[in-house]
Amino acid sequence: MALYDSLFSQLDVASSQLLVTDNDFKDPEFRQQLSETVNSLLALRVVPIFNENDAISTRKSPYFDSTGIFWDNDSLAALLALELQADLLILLSDVEGLYTGPPSEPKSQLIHTYLKEKHDDMVTFGEKSRVGRGGMTAKVYAAWQAASAGIPVVISSGCVADGLQRVMRGDHVGTLFHRDAHQWVDLKETGARNMAVAAREGSRRLQGLTSEERKSILHAVADALLANEAIIKAENDADVELAQMTGVSKALVGRLTIKPGKIAALASSLRTLADMKEPIGEVLKRTEVAEGLTLEKTSCPLGVVLVVFESRPDALVQIASLAIRSGNGLLLKGGKEAARSNAILHKVITEALPKSVGPNLIGLVTSRDEIPDLLKLDDVIDLVIPRGSNKLVAQIKATTKIPVLGHADGVCHVYVDTAADLEKAKNIVIDSKVDYPAACNALETLLVHEDLVATGGLEMLAFALQSAGVTLYGGARASGILKLPRASSYHIEYSALSCTVEVVKDVQEAIDHIHEHGSAHTDCIVTENHITAETFLHHVDSAAVFHNASTRFSDGARFGLGAEVGISTGRIHARGPVGVEGLLTTRWLLRGSGQLVNGDKGVQYTHKKLPIGEDEGLAALATANQSLENGNSAVKTTSNGAVPIEISTEHISIVLL
Repeated sequence: MALYDSLFSQLDVASSQLLVTDNDFKDPEFRQQLSETVNSLLALRVVPIFNENDAISTRKSPYFDSTGIFWDNDSLAALLALELQADLLILLSDVEGLYTGPPSEPKSQLIHTYLKEKHDDMVTFGEKSRVGRGGMTAKVYAAWQAASAGIPVVISSGCVADGLQRVMRGDHVGTLFHRDAHQWVDLKETGARNMAVAAREGSRRLQGLTSEERKSILHAVADALLANEAIIKAENDADVELAQMTGVSKALVGRLTIKPGKIAALASSLRTLADMKEPIGEVLKRTEVAEGLTLEKTSCPLGVVLVVFESRPDALVQIASLAIRSGNGLLLKGGKEAARSNAILHKVITEALPKSVGPNLIGLVTSRDEIPDLLKLDDVIDLVIPRGSNKLVAQIKATTKIPVLGHADGVCHVYVDTAADLEKAKNIVIDSKVDYPAACNALETLLVHEDLVATGGLEMLAFALQSAGVTLYGGARASGILKLPRASSYHIEYSALSCTVEVVKDVQEAIDHIHEHGSAHTDCIVTENHITAETFLHHVDSAAVFHNASTRFSDGARFGLGAEVGISTGRIHARGPVGVEGLLTTRWLLRGSGQLVNGDKGVQYTHKKLPIGEDEGLAALATANQSLENGNSAVKTTSNGAVPIEISTEHISIVLL
């Protein structure tokens, strides 16, 4: 109590200890006085601190006897919450809340909302807390008793400075116990691991389909999008209205809005993707290792991909379509501003999947709090693609062992050379900035050769941008020449009708500027000098480098990839717009006839390069499937236990082992 007095006095708040026993709560008059006393103390800005009166307690052993109306601080807290009709009970622990198992175990997950029917048999309790009497077992029992009587309870960490404030703000922290929790939490709610495992299983079923069957899924999704366009637009309108009411930036609202014709365009891109070359099982290399021993390097899906993306509903459709085409399982977490749009799009897409694959192929993560659990699953998730701010990408990279692919910023440059066609340059600059200012491939910094200052080229380009509604900011040289406000930094992604302008000495200084201040996304040179253009193209170290073309061409659909899951500015696995190929890896298939290594004594290696044709196994399997459909098949078991598929027709006999 001396410690409480000292701490509360620093806040100009008094405290008072109230000692109680089991017998006190058996007295109705005491219970009435208790409520009046507490209300009076609070009115006087005095914090009541309850404790068991051990001096007169009838408990045989204060720290081991669990009999009576209450038996530890947790059960006393629950009892007092009921007596005083509290609005909220917070039980503090030395961990974040209730976990499915001991918090120290890697696979234990924090339970955000407790459901007795779901979690009672799931939770495994570890050792008791370092402090207190009952440990987490006592807290859960007390919390459930209070919640059942209508008092909401949160078990949260008492080891963080702002823990109570976060609970009071309604932040998604700790574990909530609530009598009506079953009304908003699905009893069959899928945990992070289960969701990822289900996506992997769906991926394997998807890979088992024929190429034509996978194509038909994309056409079915395209049809479903068009059929549900009205309801998709209605949900998106609700998201946009809420975003505008809450003061979301115009740039974000622009990305959030599904504009007229967008659904039709998405459906068209799905059909284009469906008609592209089959990506799964493509033979990339064939080698004769030895006589009768053939090795093939083939393409295959990565497995399960987690994509955390911004509030762009159309991105969900593109990412999902690429996952289907590449045979990958997918977990999606979109921006909260697009919650309703994402939910309806996910529903439409998954309902279009055949039963043989199942809706769990594509999982939708609805809470940010599930992301940390997913990032721990390096054994079931194969790739994370974050699309968002530098902060988001850095956070994800710092908290996961899963490979991360993506870009943070899109600080794209256009360099206008002294040998540029100025009319062409003006059109490229305007299109790069104005066509879609919120896109990551939009122009953010215009670099102009110093020779164009004297000729009026710099002024012409600046005037053209300003006439198009673009607000200009100048670098160290351009701000003085054009009388522009100084840019706060050369590394700014405005995502709006704003742009930085700077003057450079020559192409080499432009390249150096891009390397120092750019984001390795997309950069362009405008010039009629072929040598200068090639210097720029070969020396700028960005994912996409253009000559005499708008930066807005840096897009999966425009590159002919069908769609894109994102644009990677990294250098490993995939770079630039990431389409189907970026979601594939390779594996090796070796076909032999009983060869043994035996210390390399019995093998004569040839390592002969063979022509790449259709995968022999896939061709045989396709023939087998067709023959099975025609009823011309028989399955036999060989003496060595192998099960061949024998296809017999009038002209052909194939045995596939």
